[in-house]
Amino acid sequence: MIGFIGLGVMGEAMCRNLGRKASEDVLGFDLDPAPLARLKDEGVDAAGSVREIAEHCNVVFLSLPGVAEVKNVCVGPSSLMLHMHPASYVVDLSTTTVALAQDLHSRFAARGIQFADAPVARTRAAAAEGTLSVMVGATEPVFKRLKPTLDLIGTDITHCGAPGAGQAMKLINNMVLFQNVVAIAEALSLARKAGLSATKVFDALSKGSADSFALRNHGMKAMLPDKFPELAYSVEYALKDMEYLMEFARQAHAELSGAKNAIAALERAAAAGNGKQYFPVLAKTV
Repeated sequence: MIGFIGLGVMGEAMCRNLGRKASEDVLGFDLDPAPLARLKDEGVDAAGSVREIAEHCNVVFLSLPGVAEVKNVCVGPSSLMLHMHPASYVVDLSTTTVALAQDLHSRFAARGIQFADAPVARTRAAAAEGTLSVMVGATEPVFKRLKPTLDLIGTDITHCGAPGAGQAMKLINNMVLFQNVVAIAEALSLARKAGLSATKVFDALSKGSADSFALRNHGMKAMLPDKFPELAYSVEYALKDMEYLMEFARQAHAELSGAKNAIAALERAAAAGNGKQYFPVLAKTV
């Protein structure tokens, strides 16, 4: 049986794909009963606790907000560490730190449980469509065992290296994305101040060497129409991930001036009261 803990915006969509596509039964858990009710007719049964997931599932996926929540589910009271059976698998789809992923791998391994960090990238729509990019940190045998199941939620499953490498790759991905979004926000600001059509500017950029995923998704779909919903990847979440990135950079003795500039842009957005909105809202304060 497959377990899934954490049914937020991304987690619910991924769990729905597992419920629809997996050959095994799927058991889900979240503190909020609403997503469990929505998933009831999608092949997902509701669990009453993390312990119930641990005791009944041989593969458990996590999609949680950050380090504190992953620690609590994995090693806290009534945790996976205490109640999962040997030869089971824990797959963390959340974005956390490299150090936590490496630590959890070691601690689970001591109990005969396999751990993989497998953070996901792309949009809410990609999560719903099962077209996510999944960056996996795991041993080769663990990756081979998990890939057929990961194929049910994503179209690009990349084995990035040993445990921790998935989180490292995701943090680097986010660093590049946030810097791209800041550059696009500056282009938008300059275009508007110069009296140019922002729509035409973005269209021209999309046909040249400045084209990017960030331009087509965050620029055209959020910044141009001025749509920055809540219950999306917020400024607060982006700042959390950048905190994890800077921790990783310090461990690697890397100086990231561009990343610091992106952090400053996100902090200005948060200070303006936009912390819970979709992070391209930073364009308003660039």
